[in-house]
Amino acid sequence: MTRYESAIDLDAITAIDVHVHIEIDHHGHASLPPDLVEAASKYFTTDLERPDLDAIAAYYRERQMAAVVFTVDAESQLGHAPLSSEDIAEGAARHNDVLIPFGSVDPRRTDAVDRITRLVEDHGVRGFKFHPTVQGFDPSDERYYPIYATLQDAGVVGLFHTGQTGIGAGLPGGRGFKLGLSNPMLLDPVAADFPNLQIIMAHPSVPWQDEALSVATHKHNTWIDLSGWSPKYFPDSLVRAANSYLKKRVLFGSDFPLLTPERWRRDVELTSLKPEVMPGILKDNAARLLGL
Repeated sequence: MTRYESAIDLDAITAIDVHVHIEIDHHGHASLPPDLVEAASKYFTTDLERPDLDAIAAYYRERQMAAVVFTVDAESQLGHAPLSSEDIAEGAARHNDVLIPFGSVDPRRTDAVDRITRLVEDHGVRGFKFHPTVQGFDPSDERYYPIYATLQDAGVVGLFHTGQTGIGAGLPGGRGFKLGLSNPMLLDPVAADFPNLQIIMAHPSVPWQDEALSVATHKHNTWIDLSGWSPKYFPDSLVRAANSYLKKRVLFGSDFPLLTPERWRRDVELTSLKPEVMPGILKDNAARLLGL
């Protein structure tokens, strides 16, 4: 076992993509069951092949970018075995010039806190990804506070999906997934009660963008990543915030492989994001957050 230590040369990269999914492992096991993979592809109108971790490392190295990589462990909700966060951390250690590993734990499992501790101490992960809608939990429920206390004590980041999701879209009843669990306002009490926990609210939080901006304005331990939507669809309020009062806490993310960094960077030219804020959004803010 190799514990992850970053070897990223910030001067050698142009961007840090803070939102990259590992969707298949080296055994061919997918992170989601087939019906959800198909539904997500239709939602994002893509039939891209799902690359494994080694291919993703090569992809980002070729583009002189670094990437935060993770899976989502939602076994309780999906009845589907997750990818191994340990394997992802081990892979990131092999590619530590371009990859940064985040772990994922099913918050509904009784051993979630122990798994977080092992992933941080033994494997060196730098944060954890949560998807309240897909994992089926209310992040504001105090039963999950031991998880947040563990993250805060370890000094690692909590990255939470917010807003609408393409996972389950179009399936009967959205496959039972509840969008309201990903309202960013549910993260406000978490940010209040764990002031030293750095929280990323992932994606433009459609249809709750104003809620996300309110939380980020009031709680300076919260950040917003810009993944999952082409920048040309960003709400005007988000662009205004990124250009001004939140410019130090907005992060570039793609949602690769469903949205590529090339498309994101091409489409961002169609927005009114100011050139002077782009270095922070693309790289500097994430480097500061992740301690690179």
